[in-house]
Amino acid sequence: MATDLHIDLTGKTALVTGASRGIGAAIAKCLAACGARVIGIGTGIEADGTGDGILPMNCDLSDRAQIDALLARLDGDGHEIDILVNNAGIIRRAEAAVHDTDDWDAVMAVNLDAVFLLCRELGRRMVDRGSGKIVNVASVLSFQGGILVPGYAASKGAVAQLTKAFANEWAAKGVNVNAIAPGYVATDNTSALQADAERSADLMVRVPAGRWGTPDDIAWPVAFLASDAAAFIHGVVLPVDGGWLSR
Repeated sequence: MATDLHIDLTGKTALVTGASRGIGAAIAKCLAACGARVIGIGTGIEADGTGDGILPMNCDLSDRAQIDALLARLDGDGHEIDILVNNAGIIRRAEAAVHDTDDWDAVMAVNLDAVFLLCRELGRRMVDRGSGKIVNVASVLSFQGGILVPGYAASKGAVAQLTKAFANEWAAKGVNVNAIAPGYVATDNTSALQADAERSADLMVRVPAGRWGTPDDIAWPVAFLASDAAAFIHGVVLPVDGGWLSR
């Protein structure tokens, strides 16, 4: 991690979903390294822990009752969230003609519904205070259709539009709502692609940077958007993709 970068989040409390591994874990550690107090949300995260001074909280974001319980716990414990990072996401791969309805519902529940609910509930508190930062994790498939991932592509396209919709209403109220759009990053979600040598090579040919991204490549842009340096940035969906969309 590039710890020599200078983004100061001292005194801020950040909540990061999907913080148990991959991009979410990198974001949580990065925000903590910048001085934020970080609450990491995950499924089973209380048992596994995250280290680095990050407070873990367990929540299955596909279950609205658990989201309600999480929000009640945050309020009950006196956690005032200054930075919300909606990172948690799942993917289901299948041809569009046979894409299972249950898989579609599962993807939408985590990738879209949970994002909306947390933005609405925690964002409303930010609006009441007159300040706050929300960073949603979209995808390059917010701009493209992808292959074998109709549910994932639809959910990430919706996250991009949801980001803009909240930004339009809240920019004048002191709350920045933005998103990043990761490209092909080496995580569990892309393990099948990484394991397919031919497909991986075909993908990397299209990435001007010539490599898979790392979770840390995504974490620092999130920290920037969560900082005061991004005070006049609203409704942006920032590609962090090694140049994928430019080719």
